[in-house]
Amino acid sequence: MKKALMITGGWDGHEPKLQSARFAAVLRNEGFEVDVFDNYDILLDMDKLRQYDLFVPFCTCDKLPEGTTGNISNAIGEGMGIAGCHGGMCDAFRDNTEWQFITGGQWVSHPGGYVDYVVDIIPGANPITEGIPSFKVTSEQYYVHVDPAIEVLATTRFPVAPYYHISNKPVDMPVVWTKYWGLGRVFYLSVGHVDSVFDEAPEAEELMRRGMLWAAGGKEYAKENGLTVDRFLTDRKNF
Repeated sequence: MKKALMITGGWDGHEPKLQSARFAAVLRNEGFEVDVFDNYDILLDMDKLRQYDLFVPFCTCDKLPEGTTGNISNAIGEGMGIAGCHGGMCDAFRDNTEWQFITGGQWVSHPGGYVDYVVDIIPGANPITEGIPSFKVTSEQYYVHVDPAIEVLATTRFPVAPYYHISNKPVDMPVVWTKYWGLGRVFYLSVGHVDSVFDEAPEAEELMRRGMLWAAGGKEYAKENGLTVDRFLTDRKNF
């Protein structure tokens, strides 16, 4: 049985407890054992972290305690997947650049507040999005700064609302992406300001379900293919 770790906390406005409960239920329905914590203590114990196949953070607008970032990086690098949505993952630790390097992006703005916008699925981009049509969302539309290495699976067109950024050309902003961190698989969905968005846009919940399952497969894939983390590392004393 695969094991998933969830940590919930931070700003209540993103409803981390409701969202963690929703996706814990989704994973349990897929046969996962899910542990949900409301503190960061487990991140200080590498032996415990290594027991998990998947980390789904709901740590919105918070701060990682000292000594935890390196453990997260190493656990994901060794094959533990990470998957998350808006506030829980890429608007989680705004002061932590290593976290942003791992996850592939960082929220910076939502011009216009609540707006109607479209999530455009890129056809044929990845099995995660197969059969899911483009869909409408009424929520905050997120402008994000992203890692150029990400694989973009869905976008949204900016600008929708007027703000200073409209003096630039229109852009297709990533909404769904994947990437790798060592042996670990990373999945992100920027939709998810509050829990009810997933009821109003069930396509978003399905994307999270598929993304979590994909991210959780990294350890198994590495074992089946004889992959080890050593090939990703250099002697950090050289830096």
